[in-house]
Amino acid sequence: MAALDPSPTATADSATTTAKAGGAAPLRSRAWFGDGGKNGFISRHHLRAMGRGGHNFDGRPVIGICNTYSELTPCNGHLQILADAVRRGVLQSGGFPLEFPAMSLGEPFLRPTSMLYRNLAAMEIEEQIRANPLDAVVLLTGCDKTTPAALMGAASAGVPAIVFTGGPMLNGRFRGRNVGSGTDIWRMTEELRAGTITQEEFTEFESSLNRSAGHCMTMGTASTMACLAEALGMMLPGASGLPAVDARRGTLAEATGARAVELAGSALTPGRIMTREAFENAIRVNAAIGGSTNAVVHLLALAGRLGVPLALDDFDRLGAELPLLVDLMPSGRFLMEEFAYAGGLPALINDLRDRLHQDTVTVTGRSLVDNCAGAEVYDREVIRPLDHPVQPAGTGTAVVRGNLAPDGAVVKQSAADPALLRHTGPALVFDSLEEYLAVAEDDDLDVTADTVLVVRNTGPRGYPGMPEVGNLPLPKKLLDAGVRDMVRISDARMSGTAFGTCVLHVAPEAAVGGPLALIRTGDRVRLDVPERRLDVLVEDAELDERRAEWQPPKPPADRGWTYLYTRHVTQADTGADLDFLVGSTDSAPPRQAF
Repeated sequence: MAALDPSPTATADSATTTAKAGGAAPLRSRAWFGDGGKNGFISRHHLRAMGRGGHNFDGRPVIGICNTYSELTPCNGHLQILADAVRRGVLQSGGFPLEFPAMSLGEPFLRPTSMLYRNLAAMEIEEQIRANPLDAVVLLTGCDKTTPAALMGAASAGVPAIVFTGGPMLNGRFRGRNVGSGTDIWRMTEELRAGTITQEEFTEFESSLNRSAGHCMTMGTASTMACLAEALGMMLPGASGLPAVDARRGTLAEATGARAVELAGSALTPGRIMTREAFENAIRVNAAIGGSTNAVVHLLALAGRLGVPLALDDFDRLGAELPLLVDLMPSGRFLMEEFAYAGGLPALINDLRDRLHQDTVTVTGRSLVDNCAGAEVYDREVIRPLDHPVQPAGTGTAVVRGNLAPDGAVVKQSAADPALLRHTGPALVFDSLEEYLAVAEDDDLDVTADTVLVVRNTGPRGYPGMPEVGNLPLPKKLLDAGVRDMVRISDARMSGTAFGTCVLHVAPEAAVGGPLALIRTGDRVRLDVPERRLDVLVEDAELDERRAEWQPPKPPADRGWTYLYTRHVTQADTGADLDFLVGSTDSAPPRQAF
């Protein structure tokens, strides 16, 4: 056997082996492969059955490739190709790559919403990292919830980790113009309902929108979370923006694998990188890129995993410091392809260097600002200078409070009709999404452009999972009259690709007895975004009487994951994580199995 496999087998003295790239801590994998007795034998010989020779166990770093590939997640359908590139980078740098699957969260298919499963995926990723002989992890993600889920899981596991997303699709092209995923879907769907386009045109548009592998190419949640992973310091510079099919993404995947080897055994864990200052940088970047409101709930949950103090109001306060600088849909004109070729996030970071914390460390070992030093902007129509923004400072995500949202709600000002940001009108209230959709096409619906449309029981517990339905379709009666926006209020989220004057994430939600449960049709509602207020103009005594009469809705499930989720999910203002997952942990290898 020695002649066939001369490479050394690890022995007990390997317990002090450290990462070859200079890591100061013993490699976790030595607790598995460095044992000279029964337990080490069991760990090694099963890998030998897969054709892995003894040289893989000689003390080199073991790098996990956490792959959220699935054919049920079309946005991540190409991650197998990128996993191969990551593997090359690991091998070239002397590491031992082991790929493993993780639950994949596909926006197009998962019902009632992929958000119901974000915490489950995060919990799975955390446990897989901790329970296995991994010294560092590459997190392959893309579609909306896979990136925050992977970050949350890695943050809790405490093992060095680096993110690599699959990248956005190429621009959609329809009849000679660029079209964007999500943003133009909402627009074209409303025009179809209004009768201004035909079903044939709609089908032609459908076949023209998605022209390549990758996630949404608008500044939706997938692109936002990719950019924020880079801004937090968890991704190599420039990796967030390049299209999925750009060959340079494969090059970056190799570099990511190589860097994971260098991270193994080092102190550059997610908790060391994603500090309070890193989150502040990410919030400011989110304002500059016109990022998704979903970033609020994901960053709050991620901060909670790390024990980083972060509050809902931080997004309003810090976000208001910067104008909208990236002219991308849904708040602007262009798409991720133009953003990448204009210089991408490194160029934007370099523009913002004096507005960001200078010393936040990243997976490169250098600061975010140093990573991007000298990066140039090649198209000032796409990435605007600070003195010529797309929209001025203070027009990003706003947090409103009042007797309808005592714990807060969010409004994406940059995607709203400015004329509606101060509005008072009568409420038209529905207890469920289905109840509203059943009458949305009714020409006799008692609704005007001044009406405030309220749909409740769409929050974390109420739906369950807090779906992306907050950008409610307008009543057909109003569409036929030429109305294209109205004030809409819900305890739901909306797609980062969407637009409209939508008040979202109302907390506490209706299903737990929040004030949204007490509002009735005909009540006057006042939205005043400049003053950060959302109120129902009803006396407190009347609201108290309604509260005494309120009965909680029937739980949505009596078994399984949904049962566990609805009993432990927190509210939107703290990230909608599970209460028993909040707080940091450690990466110590668990007790032995044999």
